[in-house]
Amino acid sequence: MRTLPPGSTIGILGGGQLGRMLSMAAAQLGYRCHIYAPDERSVAAEVAAEFSCHQDDDIPALTKFAKACDAITFEFENVPVGPLHEIEECASLYPPIAALDIAQNRVAEKKFARDHGGTTAPFAEVYDRADLDQAIADIGAPAILKTIRMGYDGKGQSRIRPGDELCGHWDAVAHQPCVAEAFITFSHEFSVILVRGQDGEIRFWDTPHNIHEDGILAHSLIPAPQEIADQQDEARALAAKMAEAMAYVGVLTCEFFATKNGPVFNEMAPRVHNSGHWTIEGAVTSQFENHIRAICGLPLGDTGLAARQVEMHNLIGAEADDWEALLSECSNHLHLYGKGESRPGRKMGHVTKLHF
Repeated sequence: MRTLPPGSTIGILGGGQLGRMLSMAAAQLGYRCHIYAPDERSVAAEVAAEFSCHQDDDIPALTKFAKACDAITFEFENVPVGPLHEIEECASLYPPIAALDIAQNRVAEKKFARDHGGTTAPFAEVYDRADLDQAIADIGAPAILKTIRMGYDGKGQSRIRPGDELCGHWDAVAHQPCVAEAFITFSHEFSVILVRGQDGEIRFWDTPHNIHEDGILAHSLIPAPQEIADQQDEARALAAKMAEAMAYVGVLTCEFFATKNGPVFNEMAPRVHNSGHWTIEGAVTSQFENHIRAICGLPLGDTGLAARQVEMHNLIGAEADDWEALLSECSNHLHLYGKGESRPGRKMGHVTKLHF
């Protein structure tokens, strides 16, 4: 276990809003953050001590960045894994590279969950047009076709309905390797958010009920309905097993469907997560602060609720333009991410409301 004292430099790969909120939490604890991202416009860099703007596979630039950091973490799981092996001797990387490797491959991710006792939706691997025909024959329709790599917030996906001509769906994913998942009947979606320290201690936040709209998380509500509460322990047990198997350090989020037969694993995010944004005001210690504590080898903070009931609402696209009206309700906690242009489907901020 390695403890980093305040004043140390934390490197963050990725320059979006998660890096921004991590940087703010780190600064509160006395740490400096150094953002590494390929885009010149970085909302994370605006609140960080340093910024390196280079491509993810620029080994000389990555090496220089790593040598300037005491520990490195990620705000985005789709960072290319190969170059990370070139810098792992320069600074501690949390979570481990293996966690990114698993999360970047939907097939590996599902098999990993199953190997540790989890249940997933029926699925089949699809590498060509003939595979897609066979997959739908095997698992049936409706189904959803997802690219094995990349894709988030509904991107890289195509929904297949009974009787659909499959050529259009194969074209929609640009003939990339995919996984075809059978639809399952579920009552709710929820996420298990945990933090694991360098010493192996695991703490969980309360389980949010997540509501998606157009494939994007719209609302996270705590406490969750009873159907979710009844399946929480089983879902937490799986998430903890997966974290331990990966020797994970930091915040890990696992998404589930609540079904009549128990929790069904959907996917994991080896990072702080949108469904945990409510923890900034709604928990004693936020996911962002506890992630910094974990990677710096500090004692983990209390994950208990700070209010009886918490609501987090994402501000998508033009919804963020109503900032004045949102602020006029004095109980709202408004977070705007500093992104210049509001586009449909783009997360521009969030608002959290506490009920005491």
